[in-house]
Amino acid sequence: MKAFFFSFTTVAVAFIVYNSSSIFALIKHTTLSKHLTLQEQVQSQTSSPSFFGLRFTPPAFFAPSKPANMTVPRALRQVFLAIEQSEGVGARVRRSIGTPKLRNFSPFLMLDHFTSSPGAGFPDHPHRGQETITYILQGAVDHEDFAGNSGTIEAGDLQFMTAGRGIMHAEMPRQSEDGTPNIGMQLWVDLPEKLKLCEPRYRDLRAKEIPQIEVDGGKVTIKIISGQSHGTDSVQELAYTPVWIFDVNIKPGGKVTQELPAGWNAFAYTLSGTSLFGTAGKDQQTVEKFHNVVFEQKGDAVAVEVDPSAEEESRFILVAGLPLDQKVVQYGPFVLNSQEQVYQAMLDYQSHSNGFERAAGWRSEIGKSMVH
Repeated sequence: MKAFFFSFTTVAVAFIVYNSSSIFALIKHTTLSKHLTLQEQVQSQTSSPSFFGLRFTPPAFFAPSKPANMTVPRALRQVFLAIEQSEGVGARVRRSIGTPKLRNFSPFLMLDHFTSSPGAGFPDHPHRGQETITYILQGAVDHEDFAGNSGTIEAGDLQFMTAGRGIMHAEMPRQSEDGTPNIGMQLWVDLPEKLKLCEPRYRDLRAKEIPQIEVDGGKVTIKIISGQSHGTDSVQELAYTPVWIFDVNIKPGGKVTQELPAGWNAFAYTLSGTSLFGTAGKDQQTVEKFHNVVFEQKGDAVAVEVDPSAEEESRFILVAGLPLDQKVVQYGPFVLNSQEQVYQAMLDYQSHSNGFERAAGWRSEIGKSMVH
């Protein structure tokens, strides 16, 4: 999905530059230093067919889960509404990460809640330096890239794409017979600096592969897309940068405490209903749909419940990720660590070199309908 449409003939280039070292200070010399040392040992493997990313589960998480009354709940840092805006060709998105409200939140670069009606879509566009995670909530989305890869993800499915050194692709919502829109989420995740120029790869995760559990007497249902919940693990090796993702439904009167790795950045995006985030009697806050709930780093669990008198159940996506101690320089779909690297990405794309060789003259079949 495009962050925005752009022209490389424009002289003035707007860069988004930030450094997440202040957020990362809490764990800089512990968890991540071990990960990067491990990654340096396998740097030469990043272009091979085998998959090797940073450690999926922190070592401390192999211990048995703590009782709910022994966990330290995370406080809420901020809560804000995701404003709807136009994106791509005829699509509408509610973007919450990657806006002035929430930009410096490593490893997350962008979060879009998209709705695409018939005739809309995201035609041919490039990427370099990030991973994208697409989750289909309703409908289906076709995908095609310049390497000959193609496919479709449907409701409940996800696609994990590592852009690495370069990819050009199209994402086009499939037209439904009754004209209902396609709805989904797309999350952009930063790649560690040493993996920015790895070979592109895909991993489709089908709905049937996702473990689903019930807690609190069946009042809470959790789809464990990535990570660990109440002793159940997800499918492994989905992305290079460690990210945990849960799709949570809570019926009226239900409550849940979800443990998260210490020091990771975390947020929840609300899809429906009314949820009570935080600890009752302390910082608990009522949150309606289409809001992003950002948690403080301190603490090892997130507490959420739904009032017994609520008229409907709530649904939200809970996400946590390992912060990366590196500068981020972004221009549209190119996410690198310096302005020089972004200029080089633009040049490589224009000259069809260094990862973009196959972009020369390529046009996706699924995107042709959008070309006027």
